[in-house]
Amino acid sequence: MSKVNGFTDVTRNTNGISPRPAQPPDDGCLHAGVVTSGAAAAFSSQRGHPVFPVRLPGRSVSLSIGVLDPGASTTNHRHAYEALVLILAGQGHTVIEGRRFDWRAGDAIYTPPWSWHQHVASDGSRVEYVTATNLPALEAMGQTVLREEEL
Repeated sequence: MSKVNGFTDVTRNTNGISPRPAQPPDDGCLHAGVVTSGAAAAFSSQRGHPVFPVRLPGRSVSLSIGVLDPGASTTNHRHAYEALVLILAGQGHTVIEGRRFDWRAGDAIYTPPWSWHQHVASDGSRVEYVTATNLPALEAMGQTVLREEEL
């Protein structure tokens, strides 16, 4: 077996019937204490609330944990990647391109690429959520428009 247009890696999975892991498990497979390790200062400042990136070697999906105090909101922003947000605690709403979506713990919200959006916690409700994005996949494909904007 040889490389075809640079896409075949002959050193991995040489026998398609016996798949092997793409990488051996190492210490990078665990990010202990995501929230206790501290928020990302610059990213949190851009978003207007604490954001805790999950540092794992994922090649197609990124995760972060966000917290909104009662009545607080993110900045109104947009980005080139899509995001899926799972609400873990609290309630509030998200405005996407002018359309309001009310949510509570257990709900999930999708923000399409380049859509202006803002997440808002209800008064009296502290919100915790996990965001998954396809940013690593876009980077792997050579996506060049990886920027974020605020109104």
